[in-house]
Amino acid sequence: MKEPIHADRVRIVPANEASWHDLSLVFGTADYAARCRCQWFKVEGWMWRDSTFDERLAAQEEQTHCDEPDAPETSGLVAYVDGEPAGWVAVEPRLNYPALLRRRSPVVWRGRHEDPDDAGVWAVTCVIVRKGYRGRGLTYHLAAATVGHARDRGARALEAYPMLTEPGKEITWGELHVGARQVFEDAGFTQVSHPTKRRVVMRVEFGA
Repeated sequence: MKEPIHADRVRIVPANEASWHDLSLVFGTADYAARCRCQWFKVEGWMWRDSTFDERLAAQEEQTHCDEPDAPETSGLVAYVDGEPAGWVAVEPRLNYPALLRRRSPVVWRGRHEDPDDAGVWAVTCVIVRKGYRGRGLTYHLAAATVGHARDRGARALEAYPMLTEPGKEITWGELHVGARQVFEDAGFTQVSHPTKRRVVMRVEFGA
């Protein structure tokens, strides 16, 4: 069994305070995420048909504002373990994800009736861990960090769209990059809907 990574070894910073080189190291060991570059909910239309890898890469670099510590916004957080770049989580206002705003999307809106254009709601859409650090609990640290990050930047609520994992059931094609339900439960998220057999919507409310 792999040794869990203790919190005192972890430092998590907004991506604009990290380097593009460090973020590239994290994504370089991913599979599906290395191709997507967190553009799945950003691209209007079908991602692989309507965008190229170079376009997705350039878009992520622009959105993260890596190497720009004074940038007013960024699209995620980067985790360091003992000073080494080890993980990433995408978290920003839900309005920045056009594909999440489509009423027909079962991932988000089935069984819900709130305003999709609510500017106060943020979303967590991707959690990845660099090879060599996986299976040691780093996703729990990343999920927890999204809560304070969103709240401190004025979010009224924070959502995530994780998968249900079952013993013996295979997770394929990058599905788990949205995270697992137990990870967000541990971070204080509460399930608000169950739109598909293996997908749930979870949320933290911050109030006024």
